[in-house]
Amino acid sequence: MELYERTKTETDVQDDPAAKALLRQAFEKTSRWGNEFPGFSADLICNDNGIEYKGKVKIKSPKEVEVSLEVPSDREDLEKWAKNQIGMMAVHRASRSFEESDGRYTLTFAEEDTHPLGRQIIIHGDGMNSRYRIKNDRILQIQRKMKHVQFTINIQESMETKDGKSLTTQYAVYYFSGDGKLSDTECFTDRPFELGGAYLPGTRRIISCDEGEVVVRFLEFKNHQLL
Repeated sequence: MELYERTKTETDVQDDPAAKALLRQAFEKTSRWGNEFPGFSADLICNDNGIEYKGKVKIKSPKEVEVSLEVPSDREDLEKWAKNQIGMMAVHRASRSFEESDGRYTLTFAEEDTHPLGRQIIIHGDGMNSRYRIKNDRILQIQRKMKHVQFTINIQESMETKDGKSLTTQYAVYYFSGDGKLSDTECFTDRPFELGGAYLPGTRRIISCDEGEVVVRFLEFKNHQLL
């Protein structure tokens, strides 16, 4: 899964305070690194369908992510993939306020239904036609749709941290082409590593498809040190 940049555009739709309150509650119960998080470094092992490569990682902030992987010149794509994965972790886990995130957009409820993943909220003006489903103070589904690609993320499992927040540990991403046909699927399984009260990446397993083959990649972080 790649990072996609959201933009804010004007909309005539009016905020629904109840929708905003529901999403805020789910946002504030999601585990993130605190404002005082110093960053960390770790050794990295990337297992690409059975072949291991070693490297290093250092994260100071979402914009300060260093990843090096010892790969042959014909596998530089794998190092780029690892950098994208780890950069995505940093963005999703970094400290930010609700107003800096989804709270800056206009939010309304979709038509009420009995969907098993909860009530749907529509995000207006983010350039990605985003929709979330929320149940029990957890975002359980995320949908985004752009001109050439659309994807749906289904949260399958999460854990409760020591401070009572929720941390996603398993989710699946379904990608669709512009005409709505399923083009790819990625299944993620994360296991965190707790250090000094912070929940750092421990392992990430990604199962995906590539040209008719099921590909399994495994990122393992070892010897964590806070900066």
